[in-house]
Amino acid sequence: MIAGIILAAGESSRMGRDKALLPLGRETFLEHLIEVLRGEVSPLLVVLGHHAGQIETRLASFPETQIVRNPDYQQGQLSSLQAALRALKNQPVAGALVCLVDHPAISKEVVRALLERFRQRAARRPGASEQKATRIIIPTCHGRRGHPVLFASGLFQELLDAPVEEGARSVVRRHAAEVDLVETGAEGILLDVDLPADYEALLRRWEAPTAGGDEPRGGQP
Repeated sequence: MIAGIILAAGESSRMGRDKALLPLGRETFLEHLIEVLRGEVSPLLVVLGHHAGQIETRLASFPETQIVRNPDYQQGQLSSLQAALRALKNQPVAGALVCLVDHPAISKEVVRALLERFRQRAARRPGASEQKATRIIIPTCHGRRGHPVLFASGLFQELLDAPVEEGARSVVRRHAAEVDLVETGAEGILLDVDLPADYEALLRRWEAPTAGGDEPRGGQP
């Protein structure tokens, strides 16, 4: 099994509104990410912190999600990932696909491509020319790295031990030789929504392909 983790605990201070609850087509950012991941990963964890109670009430229609509250969310994103990994401690997963709520414009196609690559690498026996196994899968668009990122379970303890101020990138850098990049051609993996202007730009992209109609659930701009 490969777990899915959605990090949605931040204060969204630069946005001025909870990004998890921002509308995107017929859904919110968080609802869209859940729709994209449901049926593809198991278990599916959502990490909440700021306004956790308010956001959690919106998830009643997603009983398959496991809510994890991070009391230390102000320490940063890695603290939320660590909260999720602790919740996974006794669950037999081979890896975890980590999604950020401020990178909502991903599709099932991207998720499936990452999961399939991970399974292919896991099934391959290391040979003489393959000294290190793939432990991190990252999507790219025209060579630029994006999100979500898939970590093999063998890195969970290292992520748990990492200083929160360094973030998960420090682990990725240490294992650069074990990173596999998957070219997706999907610009949505690059869209980081931090500011109101970013949100307005995303909405213009999202609505353009289906002007006059609703955005398909789990769609891609």
